[in-house]
Amino acid sequence: MTASPADIAAATAAAMRVHGGPDGGGPVRFDFSTNANACGPCPAALAAVQLADATRYPDPRYTALRERLAAFHGVAPGRILPAASASEAIFRITAWAAQRGIRQARIPAHAYGDYAAAAAAWRMAVHRADTAPGPSSGAAPALVWACDPSSPLGRSEPVPPAGPCDLLVLDRAYAPLRLSGTSAWTPADLDRAWQLWSPNKALGLTGLRAAYAIAPKDSGASVAALDALAPSWPVGAHGVALLQAWCEDATQRWLAESLDTLRVWKARQQAICDALGWVVLPSDTPFLCVRLPLSPARAAALRRAGIQLRDATSFGMPGHARVSVQPPAAQDALRAAWQAG
Repeated sequence: MTASPADIAAATAAAMRVHGGPDGGGPVRFDFSTNANACGPCPAALAAVQLADATRYPDPRYTALRERLAAFHGVAPGRILPAASASEAIFRITAWAAQRGIRQARIPAHAYGDYAAAAAAWRMAVHRADTAPGPSSGAAPALVWACDPSSPLGRSEPVPPAGPCDLLVLDRAYAPLRLSGTSAWTPADLDRAWQLWSPNKALGLTGLRAAYAIAPKDSGASVAALDALAPSWPVGAHGVALLQAWCEDATQRWLAESLDTLRVWKARQQAICDALGWVVLPSDTPFLCVRLPLSPARAAALRRAGIQLRDATSFGMPGHARVSVQPPAAQDALRAAWQAG
């Protein structure tokens, strides 16, 4: 059977997904390519995960976890939707949108690739915010993605236009890692959006895949519909332990202290980037984009030196790299390796 153009486009989009972090060559010593909190792992969260009972299934309804997350955010437990990961939630929400008849997705101009990949898998038309028309009377509904602070730029972004028939989703993966600036999202904006949280980045435990969404107000039927699209036990015992630990005072104290450290490290790293002649773009997070001559040969040389950067071409920013803030020893290694050519 011959594949249709839509099938080919979806498969191509999936194959082109690019991520930071370890690849087929394994992890490197100094990894600037991921957005994990470089102060991590959070001791309290790591201890909770290590104590998790992996001999038993979690509660399939996640009753206690929903209640704990709801109390942490000050919302009703019925608004909490556990997910295997942020990426799993992105694909599940997209599937639900397609099930509701939505045939187009609007994504930020520069954004995480899974928004577009999920839309392509469901044969949705994908429009980027810098080219897509806003909602208008009679327009077809859209799945509207936002991320604040954004990635790869790490900036506070304006609330995207969304009509009453649009499905608005806000990815808040980097909200706990905000070092400066303020969000443009008001409480009223948040109440009409799906909020997607993935604390593993803030806790320096990205290998643990667990996340959750907060549904808009008065959307209990929608939560039930998304629950119905999930497999049984999407979050395992270790993921449950991570999300429960996320709500603990000790974890939040550690996170606040880590942000102070990251601000100091970021200032030092920006000075090194400036000295290397890189053009540093402003950001509000412990990651930033820089314009630099990162050829494949130079990237390979860095990799041999135990250093990995995140080429930003897949974000729609050729000639740039996204660089996470790392400890001083890693910064010094990056400077030495770059100067060595």
